[in-house]
Amino acid sequence: MQPSSRMVSEPVLPRIHAILQKESVREFLAEFLSTYVMMVFGLGSVAHMVLDEKHGSYLGVNIGFGFGVTMGAHVAGNISGAHMNAAVTFASCALGRMSWRKYPVYVLGQFLGSFTAAATIYGLFYRAILHFSGGELAVTGPQATAGIFATYLPEHMTLWWGFLNEVVLTGMLQLCILAITDKENNPALPGTQALVIGILVTIIGASLGMNTGYAINPSRDLPPRFFTFIAGWGTEVFRAGENWWWVPVVAPPLGAYIGGIVYLVFIGSRAPRESQGPENSAVSEDHGLTALPKTSSHFPVMSTNTPSVQPIATLSDSMPLESF
Repeated sequence: MQPSSRMVSEPVLPRIHAILQKESVREFLAEFLSTYVMMVFGLGSVAHMVLDEKHGSYLGVNIGFGFGVTMGAHVAGNISGAHMNAAVTFASCALGRMSWRKYPVYVLGQFLGSFTAAATIYGLFYRAILHFSGGELAVTGPQATAGIFATYLPEHMTLWWGFLNEVVLTGMLQLCILAITDKENNPALPGTQALVIGILVTIIGASLGMNTGYAINPSRDLPPRFFTFIAGWGTEVFRAGENWWWVPVVAPPLGAYIGGIVYLVFIGSRAPRESQGPENSAVSEDHGLTALPKTSSHFPVMSTNTPSVQPIATLSDSMPLESF
């Protein structure tokens, strides 16, 4: 029996290895893991603020999400670019910097990573949640705990003012990311891009996050909200705040696209657009947005001896580092 089982198992391992080395699979897994890391740190910091003021604060939430982004970028920046943000991925495709065929792969990885992170935080803080809420999983009120996982409108905000907030904040995020990674302007020092973008997220939260909780990312808000729906908080997670749930899904992609356009029009190089053949087109759309310079041998488009960042000339040129 042993020889036959060995004959069966030996071809399986190389096949699994070959599947895991496929570019799309590696990008999916990279987005899954980087988003998971970001969300575990981010949601954990929110749990501290909601459940125990002695151990948490709003500043702690900003730091948790900001440096969660930094850690996520280090986890996957050389594989997928560590977008960790469906709005950034949308802008990348809409601006012609990444192929649309990659969009569902990236977003699926981000959503599953975020959902898994929400489940992890729920498990880790389960007893603290029950103790704080008295056993009732509430969405609103003084003992509400749904806000640990997703954003909800405060009383002073309206739906459309919240929509505008999310558009502006995500536009600021995208615009600043392009500036941080633009070698023709004043980019972050090599190797510091992940840290600087983490600081950017922290600054956005500390200065502009009060009105909506600065979701600025469909992948950050929708999957954890869906988790709370099935974990016992019920349909109120979608009805609360004038049906607020759809705004963090729709407004951030719009804002990221506008922010990208603003940077490229006002700051980007006005060099004339070069004609692009089919082979060059394939190169420019693959990994046009990366969180960290890609030097892995699995990505022949990028090389350790040639710059992975191209000058900003048009909406279809390459640009590095696009994360949360």
